[in-house]
Amino acid sequence: MKQLTQKLSDGEMLVQEVPEPVLNKGMILIKNHYSLISSGTEGSTVQTARKSLIGKAKERPQQVKQVLEVLAQQGPIQTYRAVTKKLEAYSPLGYSSAGEVIAVANDVTEFKIGDKVACAGVGYANHAEIIAVPINLCVKLSDDTNLKKASFNTLGSIAMQGIRQADLRLGESCAVIGLGLLGQLSCLILRASGVRVIGIDIDSSAIRLAGEHCTDLAFVRSELGIEEKITQFTNGIGADAVIIAAASSSDDPINFAGAIARKKGKVIILGAVPTGFDRDPYWYRKELELKMSCSYGPGRYDLNYEEKGIDYPAPYVRWTEKRNMEAFQQLIYDRKIDVSYLITHEFEFEDAVKAYNMIVDKAEPYIGIILKYDYNKRPDETKRLYVNDAKPSGKINIAFIGAGSYAQGNLLPNLPAVTVKKGVMTNSGTTSKRVAERYGFEFCTSDEKDIFSNNEINTVFITTRHDSHAKYVLKSLMANKNVFVEKPLCLKNDELTEIIDAKLLSHDSNILVGFNRRYSSLSVILKQNLGNGPMTMLYRINAGNIPISSWIQDLQIGGGRIIGEACHFIDYLTWLNGSIPISVYASALPDTENKNDSVSINITFNNGSTGMIGYYSNGPKSMPKEYIEVFNSGMSGVLDNFKELKIFGKNKLKKKLFNQDKGQKQMVEKYISSLNAGKVLIPFDDLIAVTKASFAVIESLKTGLPVKV
Repeated sequence: MKQLTQKLSDGEMLVQEVPEPVLNKGMILIKNHYSLISSGTEGSTVQTARKSLIGKAKERPQQVKQVLEVLAQQGPIQTYRAVTKKLEAYSPLGYSSAGEVIAVANDVTEFKIGDKVACAGVGYANHAEIIAVPINLCVKLSDDTNLKKASFNTLGSIAMQGIRQADLRLGESCAVIGLGLLGQLSCLILRASGVRVIGIDIDSSAIRLAGEHCTDLAFVRSELGIEEKITQFTNGIGADAVIIAAASSSDDPINFAGAIARKKGKVIILGAVPTGFDRDPYWYRKELELKMSCSYGPGRYDLNYEEKGIDYPAPYVRWTEKRNMEAFQQLIYDRKIDVSYLITHEFEFEDAVKAYNMIVDKAEPYIGIILKYDYNKRPDETKRLYVNDAKPSGKINIAFIGAGSYAQGNLLPNLPAVTVKKGVMTNSGTTSKRVAERYGFEFCTSDEKDIFSNNEINTVFITTRHDSHAKYVLKSLMANKNVFVEKPLCLKNDELTEIIDAKLLSHDSNILVGFNRRYSSLSVILKQNLGNGPMTMLYRINAGNIPISSWIQDLQIGGGRIIGEACHFIDYLTWLNGSIPISVYASALPDTENKNDSVSINITFNNGSTGMIGYYSNGPKSMPKEYIEVFNSGMSGVLDNFKELKIFGKNKLKKKLFNQDKGQKQMVEKYISSLNAGKVLIPFDDLIAVTKASFAVIESLKTGLPVKV
């Protein structure tokens, strides 16, 4: 299929062939008929991408700060890889479209093949021939719906949410500042709701258009006496609400809103404007209320709602983002509003780049720009796209399932030259193709059969979200392939049982979990100097806070931070003392969200060693992340953030690295060497014991008691 992509490094835009997106659970696959370009948001993105690196840095100071934090923690090599990955990626554009359903996931019941739908969502409703969208970001349409008008779906629901925030009544008045696409849609909906509409913009052509179609009164911002005229129009009261739909770095919109709003009125921020208003004379004396409008409405940025499809009950949350979309589509279908006049340009999808050039160059006036697809085109039967010439098979022929930031920063660059890179599959066709191009894979695909049924591929790297690890490990083992899986091995006990059974049947398959810290150069020196045998160990992690909304915190998707990340540290202590954990006792700071991410974990090992893992999310970013102390037979070692090692006792030693070394490079190299030699890098029993110990931590937190592993 074809998709519009852009490189953030130089702004290069292409309509290019990529694999279809993967159809995951809770999603539907849609063939786009039309998509809408959000000229404000997308135009800004394209303009930023076409700027120099210095220009990009000025536009995004927060991201520059993040880069500097990574540089301080991980060093220049990892920082360079992370920045390069971001800049060189094929970034999708678009977030509002309409088309027809061509496939549904097995767990989806409310949609069927052939349904007409309107879609929303950054990363989902892209400018592409085929898209995969979660059910709560899709609305079903009547068969005779005009899909061109329906493609305004996202912008319409954003406008709808802003109006709901204003909470206006029949006969009240509302001023809309900014009459671009979002402002015009807001005016249309307001007027259809029986609200008296005042429009303001700096562009006289936008005023003229609004005056003809969607406002009762419209003014150019510079017009003399504008405040008095609005006061007269509202019978001396002022506007009941003001919706700011403009995008500006000026504080004029927010201050002007204060001037024209009535006493105790509302001001709604819908566009990207500063909110630092002047306290006097209007905001303070009128006791104005400032409200933000969050995108399409309740459910936005909620993992449970958007990705899992868990709806909010209507009696308690009347208007969710999906119900806002449905209401907008009903207004169009019932002809209560007509968006036809907003469509100033229509381009064939193949000519999408011309549309963006027109926006960036401001070559001619525009408002609504539609991309039209060849929807009679039959989808390609094969999901595989060959990127490089066919590679002759070697001893180690690999495929990657998942290839996000970690894989591109730590695994793919460190693969030895002896490996033959066959195939790569990610959820996004754009990521799959870019990874295949950059790292020399033969093909990219959106069909897992191209990997598991491929007899040439004998080794699979799994670097997906945690909830899919067990599934792909099982499929790899059943296909008699070697497996490298990023931690954790799995999330549930029943998954672990299945993996154990599958490994018994596929005893020749070599399986490794990505526990990289044991391969760090300083870790190896620490172990060599401290030896085996009963020892006491302390591992403190300044883990930092992760919002509860993150997929990592979700127990079903990420497993939470104990199973998802603390397994790393359990493995490290297991390796360091040379025996497996046999009991665990854990306690956590109380927290209302039950995240359990500030935890003290005490572990007893089979050889009598003890270890304490302090995994804390309540520390400062300025503090180094990881710190290890080990004591054994008159010797001790201190490893600080995998950059500095001190050995105390008879083998006194001090070693400091310029760059942090967490062992990823050595891990990948050793794994490939172990495959070539037919050896096992980490005993399977150790992997099982560490996984069980991670589960035991959760059980101990629940019961408040020690748990045997």
